[in-house]
Amino acid sequence: MRRHLGLDARRSRGIIVIGTLLVVGGVLVLGALLLALMLAWYSFDLPDLDKATEYRPRQHLVVLAGDGPEIAQFGSERRVFVPIGTMPQTLKDAVVATEDAGFYEHNGISWRGVARAAVSNLSGGSPQGASTLTQQVARTMFLSTRRTVERKLKEALIARRLENKLTKDEILELYLNQVYVGTRAYGMGAAAETYFGKPLAALNLAEVAMIAGLPQNPIYANPFANEAAAVRRQRWVLQRMLRTDKIDQAAHDAALATKLTYRRTRGPDVPAQHVAEMARRAVFEQLGERAYTEGIRVFTSIRADEQRAAHAALRKALIAHERRQPWRGPEDQETLPADATGAERAAGLALRDQRDDDDLRVGIVMAASARELQVKLASGDTVTVAGEGLRLVRAALQPQAPAALAVKRGAVLRLQATPAPKGAVSWSVVQWPEADGAYVSLDPATGRVRALVGGFSFSRGPFNRATQARRQPGSSFKPFLYATAFEHGVMPETLVDDLPLRTDDGGIPNWNPGNSDGKFDGPMSVRDGLVRSKNLVSIRILQRIGLPAAREGIARFGFDMKRQPVDLTLALGTGSVTPMEMAAAYGVFANGGHRVTPVLIERIVAADGKVLFEAPPAAALDEATRVVPPSTVFLANSLMRDVTARGTAARAQATLQRPDLYGKTGTTNDAVDAWFGGWAPGVVGVAWIGHDEPKSLGERESGGGLALPVWIEAMARALRGVPVQGQEPPESVVSVGNDWRLFEYAGGGFIGAIGSVAEATTPAAAASAPAQAASR
Repeated sequence: MRRHLGLDARRSRGIIVIGTLLVVGGVLVLGALLLALMLAWYSFDLPDLDKATEYRPRQHLVVLAGDGPEIAQFGSERRVFVPIGTMPQTLKDAVVATEDAGFYEHNGISWRGVARAAVSNLSGGSPQGASTLTQQVARTMFLSTRRTVERKLKEALIARRLENKLTKDEILELYLNQVYVGTRAYGMGAAAETYFGKPLAALNLAEVAMIAGLPQNPIYANPFANEAAAVRRQRWVLQRMLRTDKIDQAAHDAALATKLTYRRTRGPDVPAQHVAEMARRAVFEQLGERAYTEGIRVFTSIRADEQRAAHAALRKALIAHERRQPWRGPEDQETLPADATGAERAAGLALRDQRDDDDLRVGIVMAASARELQVKLASGDTVTVAGEGLRLVRAALQPQAPAALAVKRGAVLRLQATPAPKGAVSWSVVQWPEADGAYVSLDPATGRVRALVGGFSFSRGPFNRATQARRQPGSSFKPFLYATAFEHGVMPETLVDDLPLRTDDGGIPNWNPGNSDGKFDGPMSVRDGLVRSKNLVSIRILQRIGLPAAREGIARFGFDMKRQPVDLTLALGTGSVTPMEMAAAYGVFANGGHRVTPVLIERIVAADGKVLFEAPPAAALDEATRVVPPSTVFLANSLMRDVTARGTAARAQATLQRPDLYGKTGTTNDAVDAWFGGWAPGVVGVAWIGHDEPKSLGERESGGGLALPVWIEAMARALRGVPVQGQEPPESVVSVGNDWRLFEYAGGGFIGAIGSVAEATTPAAAASAPAQAASR
């Protein structure tokens, strides 16, 4: 009986096992049929493979300086395409070992991964991956990132088709150039540039392992976002390479011991954002949105070192001017929790919304007293400000300080670092400049722009003050009037009254112009009138030659005369000009009398090297391009050299220690605009400082104090290695006594005096001493 019962039990268990097997088998068969049906169904809804077989990677627009360094990139994706043949073998080995060790053996699909993902998704489990490199290429190039059965199956089908169409190396090339690696960078070439600041071929094994590990978690585990997580991934990559015999133990250990140095400065190589914007607009006008995806390169005429020097000089001048202004109060006020941990977290979150700056660092006051501030910077560092660093805000730290000005815990303000003894850094409270400015320099022989700074910071707005800001040039406009006067009988030695205008002088009703120094010094030479920037001398010169002649002569320098006044205020530079226009006009003095057109964009080149645009070569400077006689240019330059030697710009020659500098300061009424325009051998430059909404820069400010230092610092770099060059007088001028005249006036006959002084001057005064060969 028991034996029968045992047999029945075993028979029952057998039936259960068989039944289970049949059910499982049936499920598997049904699953396989379902999978086959789904594959067949989705195979009719697959994209064309041209995107992969005729790969054209989205490459950003790059703007470059004329001598090579990068100025800017535009486009949502940063990518540096690198052919598989030039990819380092260590990188290929690292990626294959980490992402798909069987890459060279399989047919593009990990069926086990496909099935596992399908079962997990259908059952509501956690999402599954385990895609091959080929599947990852399929997903990246053709499919969405949504984790669904449909996407996984289509991924497998596309992968199989890719394997049939492309070689393994071609598939690997797609992956290595297409994969996202964080920080808006795509592809390993961009990863090398972004994180290490060098081309892919220059990476060592430790660096290769770092970027090979990025694709798994590029947003949160890259060296900039989380260095610790990135290093853990790098070590995993090295371990995988060791286990798959791609490297030996010695190479593995050496790579682990290698110190990684990241490209911490992730800004442009050349600070020229206004230049970049001009280039971007030019390309966009031609290509539209394609400009940002087809790897267009724009080569400008900018010289990198000169651009850096000009940018630094303008910022230095504006910061220095701002230090002379009263405290306007914190930029913002945050409420910080009482506990230290909460306050640190709240300050960090608040600083994310603030715009940091390389020179003017944004920070939040964590603790404040009358003697010191503890300030947390956007970088995460906390610094102490004390002593002279508090000069600007001493009153604002007192208990009775007005609420709008008070500096207390939670105040958002700016700090500037200055070097201190023994390598330390001293911090000072500063303000973001209210004034702004521009600088532009040209090659006067070709019109090529050598440097262009459109403002203190492009991040505050794209307005380009070098090309768009139309302002009164003040006395920096006078050389163009003087040059015109030399062609109408006025000579450098002509005497002119520096006296107030009389009511019968033909002046403007209720207009009583004076001089910037508040003095009238009586009769003086035209030369001294420009050197000392005497307004009444300029006005009387304009009266003497007449407005029509003056306007006609000034127009030759390229000014839009519709924007210049038609009365005597023309002599004082009350019209409207841009720094770029002034630079081109001063270029006529610098090149001997020829008009040149400013050129910024040299050429635009497609990713395949095809030239889409190229600026025509500069025209030869000959009589066809001449607008001003060489004699006129020489006389005007002789005056402007004296301006930089003993006049309002004497600091120029004193600082640069060379005599071949020519130019003129300019300061408009109430010091609303400050200018300096001038030239030196091979380069012409113009600096302007003012407010975007015109208002006084300060009672004691001037072009010589504000704009001239910018010009000097920019020129110091531009003239490095350039020998001193004198001006050879043309045959049409002669030296008579202590000054120069046009040859036709060697024996006299020019206008000897203007104003009341002329009434006391006999015709003999306009005669001449014997002509001499002396130079001036």
